[in-house]
Amino acid sequence: MKKHDLVVVGAGSGLQVARAGVQKGMDVALIEEERLGGTCLNRGCIPSKMLIHRANVAETIKDSEKFDINSTIDSIDFKDMIQEVNDEVSSESSTIKENIKKSGVYTLYEESASFVDMRTLQVGDERVKGDKVVIAAGARSKIPPIKGLEDVDYLTSKEALKLEDKPEELVIVGGGYIAAELGHFFGSLGSEVTVLERNNRLLGREDEEVSQRFTAEFSKKYDVRTNTTVKTVSETDQGIKVVAEDKGSKELEIYGDEILVATGRVPNTDLLDVEKGGVETDENGFIEVNGRLETAADKTWALGDIIGGEMLKHVANLEAQYVIMNAIIEHDHPVDYKAIPHAIFSSPEVSGIGKTEQELKREGKDYLKGVYNYEDTGFGSAMKKGGFAKALVSPKDGQILGCHILGPRASMLIHEVSVAMRKGSGKADDIIDSIHVHPALNEVVQMAFESLE
Repeated sequence: MKKHDLVVVGAGSGLQVARAGVQKGMDVALIEEERLGGTCLNRGCIPSKMLIHRANVAETIKDSEKFDINSTIDSIDFKDMIQEVNDEVSSESSTIKENIKKSGVYTLYEESASFVDMRTLQVGDERVKGDKVVIAAGARSKIPPIKGLEDVDYLTSKEALKLEDKPEELVIVGGGYIAAELGHFFGSLGSEVTVLERNNRLLGREDEEVSQRFTAEFSKKYDVRTNTTVKTVSETDQGIKVVAEDKGSKELEIYGDEILVATGRVPNTDLLDVEKGGVETDENGFIEVNGRLETAADKTWALGDIIGGEMLKHVANLEAQYVIMNAIIEHDHPVDYKAIPHAIFSSPEVSGIGKTEQELKREGKDYLKGVYNYEDTGFGSAMKKGGFAKALVSPKDGQILGCHILGPRASMLIHEVSVAMRKGSGKADDIIDSIHVHPALNEVVQMAFESLE
């Protein structure tokens, strides 16, 4: 058995913890069976956003007539596009691996691992034990129990980002952020996209006004079927046949040359046999941790998608910093999850922070609401694209309860609200009294707060 001061399982945000351990002089083992850099770099946010930017360029060209500019797309080199993005991602991942090996201060295990005892894992032919263990092994696509699905060559987001041939007809099962982002990517580049969502709107976790508006806008470009449940999937001479049922029990038959399953994520705890390491999980398989990210097992911490919560890269990075404080530096710091923003890079873009209006209603909390439209600002009018910002504020003390944005650059506009909520007074006046460049697009955020009812 090989013993180490620190064993880190997962080389995404877990890399931060491993580096901190090395800097502290610890003997560190890093376990990663796939490419280093984790989901975000290799099969998530980085390649998807690189490809989505290309979709945005294509959409801009298609919309140019709105600005009296006549332009056309002569061709799209889809295979070259995919190859370029994946080559860049692979190069970055390889550089991480080379630097780790060159350093000579890590023990890198590039095989699958599973727990066999407390802080002890079987890694290939090796048995590895850590005085301290950090689990950052992420999650994978959730595959629903649809009859016949296992018999077709379906896609998850992982395979979709590596497709060499653009689908002529793409059927997407699911209506969350992966469906919204990849639907935009393939649709903007010419695929006919059909989205099948069992709920009554897309992006159901977003503020209801935002998700309703997004669903309406997305439906103008693609065939969006809400309140629809997929029953069976099969291969036919016409392509992949999807049989679904709508809310009225009407049966639908939809065909596509590719089917993308985008129905959520499941943690990799089952692959790791974490229970054998004394680690407890919830009913959905996510690792249970306390406020300091400690698991039920002694000297064992967990972070990132494998613990559930907000499954976002910036949240995993935040959690990594707290694991460093609690496990490496050995200070006692519960994680501060206050004011975590998120964004969906589709078209239109979506971002949000804090409570949604429906959450405030369910909780019986009083709130003031301010809504302002993009087209009512100087720059928003110039862009000729709709959208709005929505501010939710406590009537008692002016504290910002939430903010939600739909429209161009929403992922950027949300940040001033994040700074106000996390590092400012957290009140609406932080936004209202700040001087905003005129006529910059961020005036839509300021005006949403100024227009509070």
